[in-house]
Amino acid sequence: MLFSTLQVFTRSSAPFRSRSVALINRHKARNYAMQSKIPVNIVEVGPRDGLQNEKGVIPVDVKVELIEKLALAGCNNIEVGSFVSPKWVPQMAGTSEIISRTHRLPNVHYAVLVPNQKGLDGLLSVLNTYNSSSDSESVPPPSDEISIFTAATDAFTRANLNTSITESLAKLAPVARAALDKGLRVRGYVSVAIACPYTGQVDYKKVREVSKELLEMGCYEISLGDTVGRGTPSQVAEMLEEVKKDVPVERLAGHFHDTFGTAVANVFTALEHGVRTIDSSVGGLGGCPYSPGATGNVATEDVLYALQGSKYSVTGTEYGKGTIDLDKITEIGWWISGQLGRESISRAGRAWRAKKIRDTEMAKDGEMRAKL
Repeated sequence: MLFSTLQVFTRSSAPFRSRSVALINRHKARNYAMQSKIPVNIVEVGPRDGLQNEKGVIPVDVKVELIEKLALAGCNNIEVGSFVSPKWVPQMAGTSEIISRTHRLPNVHYAVLVPNQKGLDGLLSVLNTYNSSSDSESVPPPSDEISIFTAATDAFTRANLNTSITESLAKLAPVARAALDKGLRVRGYVSVAIACPYTGQVDYKKVREVSKELLEMGCYEISLGDTVGRGTPSQVAEMLEEVKKDVPVERLAGHFHDTFGTAVANVFTALEHGVRTIDSSVGGLGGCPYSPGATGNVATEDVLYALQGSKYSVTGTEYGKGTIDLDKITEIGWWISGQLGRESISRAGRAWRAKKIRDTEMAKDGEMRAKL
């Protein structure tokens, strides 16, 4: 009798055990999927590349607030300004004041663009003041990273830097060395990696050669820029495969403008080819004063939204709970766009805004109906 009872119990419990095992396996698979996601870094370039082409004067207070908001949204690498001549790029005036006044968070890199030794000297002057202050014991430095830049065509470097590619690299080498000697991180940019506004299609071998030179200077990462925003996924793939012949893909980043609406597609192409860092700009801010017709950088909101549910996960600080908070970034995109007197051009940002307005109106309508 006992045997038959056990048999009944065993048979009747089999479906429960089967469902339990299936549930456990699904749970394990979900955990594994989360753990196995590929980390992607976002370099937020809005405060620098995003604002440099604006026509009106942007107050220092607004720039400082923008940087602080981005850090609180979880961004862990923010390009905050540029030590260039205000004569050539007026919007970058006041970078010394901006990086000194910004409330800086731990585990966030605040990078500045420097075109030459004079630009580096400007940053080092700010850092010397910081190092001699009591803040140096408890507050992160105003900046711990510089970005240096050149291009893949002589026509663009002459328009941008008034030098050839070879001359620009020769001038950048001692700047990079001096920055490294001061303990600063150095990141390199190669502009017009796909197409040049002056000469058209770019020779990808030249992109490879310039990237290799920057790597040998000590750049920890080289960002390849589709400055014109004309690139297609197939072109991005071809360019990357050429550059990877001399530069490890883990040292490369993608920088895509959205002139022809292909930026998000180009981001995914870069990721599929092994790139793990993407430059983006909150609200899709941007443009280039030396690339006529180029529109803004790929919007940070659009990149974050597109990567949801994919095999990639965006890294961020504790302020974004280990990632970059899409809702906060979208709010920031609308806020800074409002400061500039226009609407956000981020597609995800616009859709988010429309949904928020619709949800608010429906909630109000529900409250009114409840009172009737």
